[in-house]
Amino acid sequence: MSETGGVREVKSAARTVELLELLAARGDRPARLQELADELEVPRSSMYALLQTLISRGWVRTDVTGSLYGIGIHALLTGTSYLDSDPRVRVVRPYLDEASEALGETIHMGRLDGRDVAYLATRESHEYLRTISRVGRRLPAHAGALGKALLAERPDGDLPEGPYESLTANTHTTRDALAADLTEVRARGYSVDREEGVLGIIGFGFALRYDSPAQDAISCSVPVARLSAGHEERIVAVMREIRVKIEATVPGGGGSVHWR
Repeated sequence: MSETGGVREVKSAARTVELLELLAARGDRPARLQELADELEVPRSSMYALLQTLISRGWVRTDVTGSLYGIGIHALLTGTSYLDSDPRVRVVRPYLDEASEALGETIHMGRLDGRDVAYLATRESHEYLRTISRVGRRLPAHAGALGKALLAERPDGDLPEGPYESLTANTHTTRDALAADLTEVRARGYSVDREEGVLGIIGFGFALRYDSPAQDAISCSVPVARLSAGHEERIVAVMREIRVKIEATVPGGGGSVHWR
């Protein structure tokens, strides 16, 4: 049994979390009982009992035949509670609106979560629609503007060994290539994702330095066809201004809970 902070891990709790994370990662691909049992190396009977418990509590759902399983509605309700209870997300949201209105482009807020970035808030452009960056979606930090802005706030020695997952032909898949890009991010003061995460989309990312190192970042995503040199300059200027406003507004200690 593994330990966390000197306390023994509760095996049944860990298995429950692993199952929910596995189902969540599958997205719109429901799983069969045997698949889940094999993936988590759990006896089929134990997996069935766990699934039935979670179904009864709304954390897992099943189809009419009872043979396919997916994440349940309580995962959404809990995720919404996370966003509603986070004071920084509440403070940042109006500034995302301001940036979206000024630029007419899609604006995001994301938070570093291990090797990924989780999208916490998004303001979509009326000119085009995207689904890959919806709230709650996770993307590899090395492959997008939000993630690279946050990785640049940390020493390159913290980067994992490659190769990294390739999302497009432009994704940095080696540690050396990513480190070279992060050097440019630090010198420039913001990151640029040139179709590294999604073909046809360029992103500009700005770390929010109310934590050290920064945990949150904002970005602006633009279709390649809409990006001129003048528009890029405008995006950078507006997003820099928005970052300054956010960093000046987000509460420090001040009696608010500071989550790890």
